[in-house]
Amino acid sequence: MISKPIMNKVENVIIFLLGILVIIFFLNMVIKFEGDPLSIIQKDYLEGFTIVFLSIILEAIPFVMIGTFISSIIQIFVSEKTIAKIIPKNRFVGLIAASLMGIIFPVCECAIVPIMRRLIKKGVPLHIAVTFMLAVPIVNPVVLASTYYAFSGQTYIVFLRGFLGLMSAILIGHIIGMIQGKNNPLRNNTLHEHIGCGCGHEHAHHHHEHNHEHDSCGIEQHHHSVSIGKRGVFSTIIDIIEHTSLELYDVGKFLIIGAFLSALMQTFVSRSYIVSIGQGKVLSTIVMMVLAFVLSLCSEADAFIARTFVGQFTTGSIVGFLILGPMTDIKNTLMLSGSFKMKFVVKLITIISLVCFIMAMLVNLIGI
Repeated sequence: MISKPIMNKVENVIIFLLGILVIIFFLNMVIKFEGDPLSIIQKDYLEGFTIVFLSIILEAIPFVMIGTFISSIIQIFVSEKTIAKIIPKNRFVGLIAASLMGIIFPVCECAIVPIMRRLIKKGVPLHIAVTFMLAVPIVNPVVLASTYYAFSGQTYIVFLRGFLGLMSAILIGHIIGMIQGKNNPLRNNTLHEHIGCGCGHEHAHHHHEHNHEHDSCGIEQHHHSVSIGKRGVFSTIIDIIEHTSLELYDVGKFLIIGAFLSALMQTFVSRSYIVSIGQGKVLSTIVMMVLAFVLSLCSEADAFIARTFVGQFTTGSIVGFLILGPMTDIKNTLMLSGSFKMKFVVKLITIISLVCFIMAMLVNLIGI
């Protein structure tokens, strides 16, 4: 039986989608109107905005759905203990292994912070956990496939994103490990918390092991040690559907906001002004990195937003957008600040920003 919080979420999703449909319907009606209903907003602008907005949404949704489904499977069937056993104990071998975990565990950055926190609580070294958190949302088959599709088969963008993202994650993990040392980065009030999965919702439990914790927003979370033999196929399927629907709802909000802002910028901001900013190697990189942080897009969908800036911004700035966004943004910063000491969060975000900026500038200087 589906729990009441899930039903409330489903209702919110339906209302949210209906709202989007009403907006699209209104825009199309204005476009088709032969007169001049709005003297300020021109018909061509509305038509262009609608086309850009819908194209981003329709192209990104399939990859977001695949990513949230895979993430839900991992949340339910794979424990952090399993991940901790796979990662080697040697420092540098461990950094490389952690950076490649995304190939096996393709988790979106929307769910990676709680996993990283639990890995640290299980005794995984900080530099390994940080590298894992930063690399998994980039070195991820779904993310790389969506990037390839978004950039129409331009393999060099996929390579730059995957390789530079991996190198950046290793470098950041190594640096933060040296700076932090053995100092515990977790807040004192999180030391005795139980382990959770980060799904942020309640389940109908049927005699299976689970633990509870609270995330940075105070929402109760659960971790599952699932055995289909102990529980039942139907109950397991319900859990998968619940996880997938909730993650899709959370991720979808940021995707739609990102698509809206991108379409708004592409349509209403003067192209000559965008080009003047975008062609400067330093300024274009800073602008795109700030945009990645503010938009807080899911890594399975951000490539479709980044593609809209091709030809207007430098390649390095677009790469900076693609590698910084999955590593840190507004929502992840809030999640980190809820579980980790603020001094550690500030150091981590600063190092991430500097390393990603350097990587983006290298691409600009080489002239790719």
